[in-house]
Amino acid sequence: MGASGITFVVAVLAATVMNAAVLCSGGGITSSFVRKVEKSIDMPLDSDVFKVPPGYNAPQQVHITQGDHVGKAVIVSWVTVEEPGSKTVHYWAENNSHKHKAKGSFTKYKYYNYTSGYIHHCTIKHLKHDTKYYYKVGTGKTARTFCFTTPPEVGPDVPYTFGLIGDLGQTYDSNITLTHYEQNPMKGEAVLFVGDLSYADNHPNHDNVRWDTWGRFAERSVAYQPWIWTAGNHELDYAPEIGETKPFKPFTHRYRTPYKASNSTTPFWYSIKRASAYIIVLSSYSAYVAGRGATKSEQIRNTLADSSDAFSMVQQLQLSLYGRRKHESHV
Repeated sequence: MGASGITFVVAVLAATVMNAAVLCSGGGITSSFVRKVEKSIDMPLDSDVFKVPPGYNAPQQVHITQGDHVGKAVIVSWVTVEEPGSKTVHYWAENNSHKHKAKGSFTKYKYYNYTSGYIHHCTIKHLKHDTKYYYKVGTGKTARTFCFTTPPEVGPDVPYTFGLIGDLGQTYDSNITLTHYEQNPMKGEAVLFVGDLSYADNHPNHDNVRWDTWGRFAERSVAYQPWIWTAGNHELDYAPEIGETKPFKPFTHRYRTPYKASNSTTPFWYSIKRASAYIIVLSSYSAYVAGRGATKSEQIRNTLADSSDAFSMVQQLQLSLYGRRKHESHV
């Protein structure tokens, strides 16, 4: 394994597992911050961190993730409430007046007595490595502009800094955690999110309004740098007692992954390359259906063989450490 310059900014890691061979290959951890053990309290719905953007049908809950296997594409996602609005993302490189556009699509879902807004997803392709881009969603006076920077070209010994966050939720401690990550002097360039996003399932009837509030809360970071998603047990939202029998329904409608780029058949199992890291995302809570007759273990072995020892290997998954008892958030 090459001596890469991969570094982790650890904001919180609770009831999750991160197997990072990279930590033995010249990288390191820049922070040992861990939230307090005591159970935290959810922030009220009228908290300023949940504020809805002003204006009719203004895009909200904007977030991005890597959109291909090597970091030259980005999936942009956002929600509009009153009507679908524009499905187009306008984007341009810094110091370049030429603007491009990409057209996406939108979806909606119902969960018990909740109906979602219009959830948009749009993939921006053919980006240049190590380049700052601006992008705009929405139209007219309520259009919103954000930015991100693509990673360096894939290869060994490429310095890069990842944030590492899990079990975030939307409590007062969640806000402390995200603020800690944002203010860390060793700035993370992308987040490896190891499961358990909104904790909406901790509320009566899995109150999906808490998916909306979480999306607005996390936007301040995830609209500007990609978060690489892992699905945890709190994304299951399996509740047959209220007629909800499709696992991961809210998560899969709201958060996309580039699983097809790594020849996976499910969004919960995939891999990406970013700088000198080869990231394999696994799901402890989702069955894997292998494609073209390959078994799950065969496909993982193929991915490992493709990684070569020149890359830092990061296996990203969530694993319960609390047995069969009901999990209290942020333990």
